[in-house]
Amino acid sequence: MSVNMNQSTISSSQINEVANYIYDKVGFSPTPLQMPILSSRKRFILVAGGEQAGKSMVASKYLLGRFLENDGPGLYWLVAADYERTRAEFEYLVEDFGSLGLLKESSKRVDPGRIVLADGTRIETKSAKDPRTLAMRAPNGIIGCEASQLDLETFHRLRGRCAPKRGWLFLAGTFEGSLGWYPQMFQAWQHSSQADEKAFSLPSYSNSYLYPGGREDPEILALERASSDDFFMERIEGVPSPPQGLVFTEVRPDIHVQDVEYEPDIPVHIWIDPGYAEAYACEIIQVVNDQIRVIDEIYERNLVTDDIIDIAQSRPWWRDARFGVIDVAGYQHQAMAAPAEVWLERTGIYFDSQKIRINEGTERLKSFLKTDPVEQREPRIVFNSKCKGILSELGVQPNPFDGQSRAYRWKMDRDGNIVGQTPEDRYNHGVKAVIYGLINRYGYGYITENSTIRVKRW
Repeated sequence: MSVNMNQSTISSSQINEVANYIYDKVGFSPTPLQMPILSSRKRFILVAGGEQAGKSMVASKYLLGRFLENDGPGLYWLVAADYERTRAEFEYLVEDFGSLGLLKESSKRVDPGRIVLADGTRIETKSAKDPRTLAMRAPNGIIGCEASQLDLETFHRLRGRCAPKRGWLFLAGTFEGSLGWYPQMFQAWQHSSQADEKAFSLPSYSNSYLYPGGREDPEILALERASSDDFFMERIEGVPSPPQGLVFTEVRPDIHVQDVEYEPDIPVHIWIDPGYAEAYACEIIQVVNDQIRVIDEIYERNLVTDDIIDIAQSRPWWRDARFGVIDVAGYQHQAMAAPAEVWLERTGIYFDSQKIRINEGTERLKSFLKTDPVEQREPRIVFNSKCKGILSELGVQPNPFDGQSRAYRWKMDRDGNIVGQTPEDRYNHGVKAVIYGLINRYGYGYITENSTIRVKRW
């Protein structure tokens, strides 16, 4: 058989019809759970698949159904944490294009791998271990293979590579837990107001070959009985079980976690919530175009202030450190000198301090996290991905000390209902440090673009 490769003869309304024709020719019949994924024409798609759900097969079929959309030869990438994780999608595509009579050549290896079609279309494997391979020509489409194994920086890089050609990005992976950018992105894209984002679940029992009984297949029911609720939801249903009662539900990793690095010759601010057994949190701030950028942090436990200062003085941004804000407890004398006094004595930096109304402070931080999807404004505060302490408190990733979910939450009863008016006072050291700084700089009130703010020493 042959397929007409001339895109000019295919209208957008015929795309799915052509895709279904191709699927039929390769002997593939999408299931009802697969069809919405394969027929979607969103630019950014995330598929959370259960174990053995056939994610690689669905991802390859998605590319197979879209390669005719280009007016001329296209370029596609298969990207994974390493080359080996692209193998399944690569082999599916070689087999399918071969059976369609469209395969001109393919490499035998995937490190790197290459598929060339009869019209000159190329499909290339890429490894996130070598970021240079992701900075070359802009592709028409990208498949993120085992995407949950990619880091957030790689996701941002891939999304950026889609921009020149208005290409698409298809991410498929299994949840390795319910914290991290991948489950967070799933939640955001499920309820996104953006027209070009969509998240799907592909449960294990969507693989009718392995589980012909679907949800009621005896093997699925046995797994359900033997597994915890969280494990079954994440690994079988393809649905995250995020921490309940998060205080900062506004946080989106794709928006609030950015590649904001230290910029020399711009004043650096140090916002501190001192501690010992739980965490000593120093959030490192630069203000650029009135945006609060958390460029770095020191987030340690079982260290005293002198140890923290030693770490701070070793960081590149120290040369521009000028201002500080600290919890009022930082001026209290306990078994040793007050932290604020140690900072002043050793560094010459004076730290402002004031008693903060925590609920009002929480709302202040929320106001800086808010985005405007209509006007596409940047949030007033963003975080570097290296700031793992505060990001764990915001529910973006696991706690850096023990790898567990340690997010800042509301008090909840056994039924999962929020009780009381104040969040639990734990897992919030980085958050409180930022709140201290925001209130010191901006106060509690809503700040408009035209507001005049008077702040000492800033």
